Amino acid sequence: MFKKTLLATLVASSLLAGCGSDSDNDPAPANPSSLADIVPAEGALLPYSVLRSDLIDASDQQPFEVRNGGFGSAMTADPEADRRFYALTDRGPNATYTGNYGKGKKFPTPEYTPRIGHFEVTDDGEVVLLNEILLKRPDGTLITGLPNSDGLGGTGETPYNADGSPILVDPSSPYDEESNPLRLDDYGLDGEGLVALSDGTFWVSDEYGPHMVHFDADGKEIERINPFVADSRNTHTLPAEFDHRRANRGMEGLTITPDEKTLVGIMQSTMDLPSKDVRALDITRIVTVDLESGRVGQYLYKQQKAQNSNSELAALSENQFLVLERDGKFLYGGPDGVDAATPDAQKHVYRIDLTTGTNLEELAVGGDLVQDDALGLTINGETLEQVVMNQGWQALAAHNIVPVEKSLVVDMVAQVSYPHDKMEGLWVIDSETLGVLNDDDFATWSVDGELVQKRLDSNTIDGNRLYVVPADLSVQ
Repeated sequence: MFKKTLLATLVASSLLAGCGSDSDNDPAPANPSSLADIVPAEGALLPYSVLRSDLIDASDQQPFEVRNGGFGSAMTADPEADRRFYALTDRGPNATYTGNYGKGKKFPTPEYTPRIGHFEVTDDGEVVLLNEILLKRPDGTLITGLPNSDGLGGTGETPYNADGSPILVDPSSPYDEESNPLRLDDYGLDGEGLVALSDGTFWVSDEYGPHMVHFDADGKEIERINPFVADSRNTHTLPAEFDHRRANRGMEGLTITPDEKTLVGIMQSTMDLPSKDVRALDITRIVTVDLESGRVGQYLYKQQKAQNSNSELAALSENQFLVLERDGKFLYGGPDGVDAATPDAQKHVYRIDLTTGTNLEELAVGGDLVQDDALGLTINGETLEQVVMNQGWQALAAHNIVPVEKSLVVDMVAQVSYPHDKMEGLWVIDSETLGVLNDDDFATWSVDGELVQKRLDSNTIDGNRLYVVPADLSVQ
């Protein structure tokens, strides 16, 4: 049965795959409750353009396309239009690579500017791109997706060009640590969370700092929040322990309460508190920030599987939220082919209620409990992550520390045979309808540090797809 279903899905996806184009069409709005009826069950492909097509795929030695695309890192409703949504790119196409200057990433388009796309669903169930908002520094110049410097969110990654040469401040001259160093960008973002406010502005969270950055309607930075007390750009500051985020697994989800007063962010994975020794755990963190006072709250979220990814957060009420939790598996094998098919792939959406968990910032300290300036709440000198690693969650419960309660809302593999590895966008359309978006990684993939085309199977290039599914999103 699985093989028959697999074959049918591969045929269908091959017919549906294709190149889209940017569009400024302005379809007439309609009742959002009809979206589940008009968007195909296999999803609607988002349009894309081609960034470059001259690179050679390391797996088959053929030219392949780096696509723009990439609008899958986050997704949120347009507060002003029922059929419209915003989606976010991350830092741009990249591949893990270790060269002569250390571990890092290849950036085949190093000048790429992270951006917000504005999309609309037509009466025919297609998705059109209305416009792109390129993200900018406070002075109006375009940012890049290149890493930050140490002390301001740097991950220690070396930026490389596609050919393995380092990306330098002056590309026409050789590397020199003083006069021509590696090119970094302290305004660079690896965006993963997106909020659209009713005043037309946006908040973006990312994987570098983590930073939470406020942009105006044209994409120019207004203010930011991060864990670095020395950063003069900050309006408010996150708890210092968030500086221990794991590289490439930062603040993946961001939302705001319906009154638009409190930002809520979730970390993708267990933070390196105090070191990478704790990474193989299921303990992750949620942070809330009152935008007026800067007061923070902090809660624990327990994953279904250790080292899963919390990839999105969406608000239902002041205390109730949706959490998108996934693994990194391809249902039909992805770039590794049918033999790597994983029918147990997990792409879940959960409902949580913050009132069911312990606010770590309000917990009375004393005795075994101490708020460490760098590591946050500790028990007998150990971080909460160390306590879970050494003694289990029950040791936290003994100190009245419990994670938020969760309940399954949607299983996308069971519901639509979700074929992608990454599920990273949630759109609360109404109380009965949920939009889901995948991250296609600009249709690029990495094999042993070399760039290749990202595929769902031997015939189908991955692309951003909007799925619309029924779900109980009522406030309970």
